[in-house]
Amino acid sequence: MPNPHGVLVVDFGAQYAQLIARRVREADIYSEIVPSSITAAQVSAKNPEAIILSGGPSSVYAENAPSVDSAIFALNIPIFGICYGFQAMAAALGGVVSQTGKSEFGRTQLKVSAGSKVFASLPTEQRVWMSHGDAVTEAPCGFSVTASTSDTSIAAFESANAQLSGVQFHPEVLHSEHGQEILKNWLVNIAKCSPTWTTANIAQTEIEKAKKQIGSKRVICGLSGGVDSAVAAAIIQKAVGNQLTCVFVDHGLLRSGESEQVQRDFVASTGVNLVVVDAVDQFLDALKGVSDPETKRKIIGREFIRSFEKAARDIASGGEVEFLVQGTLYPDVVESGGGTGTANIKSHHNVGGLPDDLKFSLVEPLRALFKDEVRNVGIELGLPEEIVWRQPFPGPGLGIRIIGEVNRDRLEILRAADLIAREELKAAGLDRDIWQCPVILLAEVRSVGVQGDGRTYGHPIVLRPVSSEDAMTADWSRVPYEVLEKISTRITNEVREVNRVVLDVTSKPPATIEWE
Repeated sequence: MPNPHGVLVVDFGAQYAQLIARRVREADIYSEIVPSSITAAQVSAKNPEAIILSGGPSSVYAENAPSVDSAIFALNIPIFGICYGFQAMAAALGGVVSQTGKSEFGRTQLKVSAGSKVFASLPTEQRVWMSHGDAVTEAPCGFSVTASTSDTSIAAFESANAQLSGVQFHPEVLHSEHGQEILKNWLVNIAKCSPTWTTANIAQTEIEKAKKQIGSKRVICGLSGGVDSAVAAAIIQKAVGNQLTCVFVDHGLLRSGESEQVQRDFVASTGVNLVVVDAVDQFLDALKGVSDPETKRKIIGREFIRSFEKAARDIASGGEVEFLVQGTLYPDVVESGGGTGTANIKSHHNVGGLPDDLKFSLVEPLRALFKDEVRNVGIELGLPEEIVWRQPFPGPGLGIRIIGEVNRDRLEILRAADLIAREELKAAGLDRDIWQCPVILLAEVRSVGVQGDGRTYGHPIVLRPVSSEDAMTADWSRVPYEVLEKISTRITNEVREVNRVVLDVTSKPPATIEWE
């Protein structure tokens, strides 16, 4: 059997599973999310260095609640349980989980017992983030209780060597003030995981994988101008050189000036072969009369593929094109269902939105990466900062920022408002502070206003500035009032169809970053 590699994050249905995976990678250790239905035999075949059991919304004693295969504990692989995973571990090893009538949510003061290996060198009192209604009321035989709170007597436990350990709180969230130190200590010092997941290794590994997958065949890359597709294209170009042709589909759903920027900046920085497909009429005709967001995403995904197929036929004189490169990221896969047991939040156009009759074999070098890892790989590959640090923009473009049917008039309204917001945020020096700022047109909503002493009945525009590390969780950005005032005043003065600008102050979760 090969040397063990990486950490398996067993997902019990919580979106925080993705954040756990992200925190493991922050410790320079590869992580992979797997469903809670995974068997001991499947775990053994993957041969991980360690396993982390995620949180989840269920009660371990409820009917049909997800459980961990108890045989996994006999594999001699270090295991760490978090929240529901902590309770599932306790139940599997003979402990007791109960509904105590006391719940803990949010910041909670934790008291650590002396002698704990998991909490070694950390303060004996620290604030952690709790989110639970059930509790472990009896630890498994042979385990030491290593932390408690005022309402939870068993907030952490560990075996004698701490290779089997768990905590009731969420160390993966930033609100747990020593959470990352706890995870890193357990992963590196106790589970003895190898911290070899570095940017240089990621880039070289993906280049070698692409060489092996593509061979001598021809390949096209769907280029949007964003960082994801740009880094994906750079990896494939390093792998197969001029076997790659990039295809930029101008679908009419881009922001002001983006089509020109893609054709100018990316080609200038990479020298890649670029084919531009004018598909504005094709996309708008396909979207006519469609308001449902999932349907819009699937139509956009389908039309992208049809456009790539046409481009492939046009360039096939140099040999048949067999592969299509996409800038699919791990959060795209996860939110589209991802096969991990996580709920389908929304179908990304390049994952759940792909047509069943896809004629290409997909090459997705970023499929296992989070956004910040993609940026680091882009820097490693020498891409310019204006591409690497461009704010994220969804593949379906403005099509999912118009709430309602997409048409030319609505696109022009949104483009104008979006450009104003981007100009003012850039002028205020907030480009790096804000992860992105979706501007949304509520096309099916009208509100009464007064402009020039006359009654108006215009559309509202929503500003959605958010801050995030990896798009799996996000908080709304506290943009200074004077900047918001400038944006609002300019939009209502310069975009005559808009008479109201509102601010979305919702975090993710419960909301997603995009409205659709």
